[in-house]
Amino acid sequence: MTRDYYYCRECGYSEAPLDNNLELTELPHKMTKGLMLEAAYYGQNQSSFSDASEMLERALHMRINKETMREATETIGGMVFEADTEKASHILENMHEIETEPSNKAKKGVLYIMTDGAAVNTRVKDENGSTWRENKTVIAFTDKDMIKRKDGSHIIVKKEYAAFIGSAEKFKGHVLNTAINAGYGKTQEVVILGDGAAWIRNMGNELFPDAVQILDLYHLKENIYTYAKYRFAHNEKEYVPWAENFIDKIEKGKKEEALLLLPEDEKLPANVVNLRTYINNNIDRIDYPVYKAKGYFVGSGAIESANKVILQRRLKQSGMRWNVPEAQSVLSLRAKVESSRWYSDVVSVLNKSA
Repeated sequence: MTRDYYYCRECGYSEAPLDNNLELTELPHKMTKGLMLEAAYYGQNQSSFSDASEMLERALHMRINKETMREATETIGGMVFEADTEKASHILENMHEIETEPSNKAKKGVLYIMTDGAAVNTRVKDENGSTWRENKTVIAFTDKDMIKRKDGSHIIVKKEYAAFIGSAEKFKGHVLNTAINAGYGKTQEVVILGDGAAWIRNMGNELFPDAVQILDLYHLKENIYTYAKYRFAHNEKEYVPWAENFIDKIEKGKKEEALLLLPEDEKLPANVVNLRTYINNNIDRIDYPVYKAKGYFVGSGAIESANKVILQRRLKQSGMRWNVPEAQSVLSLRAKVESSRWYSDVVSVLNKSA
């Protein structure tokens, strides 16, 4: 790439004062902040960096190759992730200072927090030879952020997201920050929905000790059917009635009766959940008649949708493999866009650093 240089009459140097005027000197890639933001937006939004390059050219009539698109996206996404991590650590260390509504002000509403893990394919093998890494996603919203359809279903119009490739311990601060952004401390109740994973239970107990924790009914049903198929050797005439009867007892609050249908000691293959252990580990999270009477969600469809929106649409296209920092950068930007925080978080981070 060739560049024009100019003599600056004011400063007396044969530099490129145009770079300063366009705020290029402190930024990588010799782009303006505005163009870097456009590149990063299309980089996280399109199905590939090649498509992002093409879309940016169509929109702005400027040609940026796919590698520069990737670098700009990774640069800004990395800055955003670093800022988020710093904020998450600070919030976690100062949980006692979280602002809440005054005690004399009546709190209303329910804050929902849902989290789940989904794998992303990377270029680095772990100690077991696998290239897959778990991305943890959290979504938070209140019942005031929903519109009820005539058929009884809901549209969530305002959501807060965060995504993190790493351990549950390091994910905690991001979850807490997401909850605060969504209204934690300002609602009467907090409800946590999860698939029964121990890390979700433990995190909920630590961060939100007064919350109602619910085992996602759809995950439970899925595990019941998986177990029933194994137990009855995939004989549909046997496993379907058994599974439906088991589910009916659970949904009616007859969990002790349901447990009587299971053997005390049973050896199962690795791909079949030990249903007795699974239910016992979540015995205080399956009181579905109580939850439904209070109007709580009992299914985590929102987090399943979040995994598709944040992760799958951009990072799990056919044949895609990622460096972990690059994947995290894109995920952080995806979360900001879907949380309607592009201008408040992404643009502000770039403005502060440049």
